Amino acid sequence: GVILMRNFRVKSITCHLTEYKIGEECCPMCSAGHRVRIDCTEFKSTSCQRCTDGTFMDLPNGLKRCNPCSTCDSAGLKVKRQCVITADTVCEPMEGFYCTDLKSGGCSVAQKHRSCEPGHYISRMGTASTDTECSECSSGSFSDGTMLSCQPHTQCENENLQLIKAGTASTDAECGEKSYNTTEIVISVLFLVFLLVAAAIVVVVVLWKNKKIKIPSELEKNCS
Repeated sequence: GVILMRNFRVKSITCHLTEYKIGEECCPMCSAGHRVRIDCTEFKSTSCQRCTDGTFMDLPNGLKRCNPCSTCDSAGLKVKRQCVITADTVCEPMEGFYCTDLKSGGCSVAQKHRSCEPGHYISRMGTASTDTECSECSSGSFSDGTMLSCQPHTQCENENLQLIKAGTASTDAECGEKSYNTTEIVISVLFLVFLLVAAAIVVVVVLWKNKKIKIPSELEKNCS
């Protein structure tokens, strides 16, 4: 262990910044990375012990135990710097998380970046220290919530396609091949057939009338 000289005072018990009080006396502190093993006495100075693995002491002290190293087991945290006898573990946010509680150059609490809702786009990506920011899509555009910008709805007419389903703030328009209305086709065909039949009837009637007129004329010729 490390042996430090004792500083005795008879009248005052106010200790120096590098000393700690024990009873009515002041003992030299142990340096960072060490703890007090045995307090000083009238005949012996402070006996110090090096911190064991998994513990640390970052300041000169008069403590009997080193501090346990912190872990980065909390959700969203990972080790940035391993614990050593003179400094605690330093944690940082994992990918997809941001720090909500800074501690000694590291992070003690992290939170998952927010997810933008459908109809919104990511206007600012989240970082290790800030959350994701979302903004609403303008009319005529859409985003499923994972896009960095809203996309305009597909214009089916421009692609010579038929609109099947109109686009929304979260979905694109659905297009399909142009189809013809069966009912309209049937009606058109029937109408055409009707016209043809009507035309045929007119022709037959006209021919029949012409023939009827022609027959009496021939009879008159024969009689005369």
